Amino acid sequence: MTHNHGHQTADNPAAQARYQQTKKITLIGALTNLFLAVIKIVFGYISQSQALIADGIHSLSDLISDGLVLIAAKHTSRAADANHPYGHGRIETVITVILGLLLIMVACGLAIDAVQRIMTPGALLHPSFLAIIVAMISITANECLYHYTIRVADKFRSNILRANAWHHRSDAISSVIVLIGVSGTMLGIEYLDALAAIGVAIMIIKIGWDFSVRSIRELVDTGLEPDTVETINKAILKVDGVKQLHSLRSRRMGGDALVDVHILVPPKLSVSEGHFIGEKVREQLIKQVDEVTDVMVHIDPEDDELMAHNEGLPQRKELLQSLTQRWKSLIEPADIKNITLHYLDGKIHIELTLPLGYIESSVQKSLLSEQLLNSAKEDQPIGSIEVLLQ
Repeated sequence: MTHNHGHQTADNPAAQARYQQTKKITLIGALTNLFLAVIKIVFGYISQSQALIADGIHSLSDLISDGLVLIAAKHTSRAADANHPYGHGRIETVITVILGLLLIMVACGLAIDAVQRIMTPGALLHPSFLAIIVAMISITANECLYHYTIRVADKFRSNILRANAWHHRSDAISSVIVLIGVSGTMLGIEYLDALAAIGVAIMIIKIGWDFSVRSIRELVDTGLEPDTVETINKAILKVDGVKQLHSLRSRRMGGDALVDVHILVPPKLSVSEGHFIGEKVREQLIKQVDEVTDVMVHIDPEDDELMAHNEGLPQRKELLQSLTQRWKSLIEPADIKNITLHYLDGKIHIELTLPLGYIESSVQKSLLSEQLLNSAKEDQPIGSIEVLLQ
């Protein structure tokens, strides 16, 4: 069995780079959101724009999401430990669910506010041009934050950063709503901002729902997508020495994909060659499938889903104690150089190595093999015995 524990740890340069970039972009986002929240609330009050004040409160909600991202990034970069042998990637997953739900809540708030304004036309305010300027500043700042954050998210395959990037974009969109609403009000189209707000809120709810559902699927160990699994299958079968594969399982852990698989190799390979083939499988998967960082390979000498199981067969010590007693009349135990056991299809197949010259002809070798087998078969599940000379 071959196992590669490829998760990023605190001592891993790649993990540190991921953490530092996440920390940097999130702190920039937090400072930007704090600045925008202040100017929106202050100038919303000055310009008599209820929508701009609400947008400022939305920016404050982004500060909460930035804080959650920082917490997740700090814990995710920690090394695996006794309590978390697979690392801490699921912390990022849980917080991505929270961010998705936060997006949904913010969008629902925008939609409810818009409906209330439609139902109460008298509540519609008549803001000044100053609100348009602040809204344009907010749109520009948040759209820049979105593109910067999404670029880092794609580089490090970070779902939590993608969710936070969309939180920035939702803030930009809500500022667009303010811009449309203020402009529409100034042009006399009083309901334009409310209708736009409802449409955009539905879009933000869809984004938040997708992030939450995807992360919840990860938390319940849903397998990788079918096309990715097919790529993994093909990569394994291309490795020299792999005859078949079965019991392929996959799951996600934060931005990483974990795989474990049973591979079928020729039944009488050496342990070291079987291990080498397993290492090659691990190496190919990590090389060819970017998401895969951890692989567990189980080496099978036969298809254990089809062949008889080997439970109940005696182990080497117990078996050899019995056999050497029975073989005393045929060979001296001291003359046996090596005994190789193959546990296949519910039987034990034995290769017995004797010194060169011990037997003079192939006929004698076949005869001895038959005698040893007949002696062993009385109450032991022996499939075959082959005598080798070395």
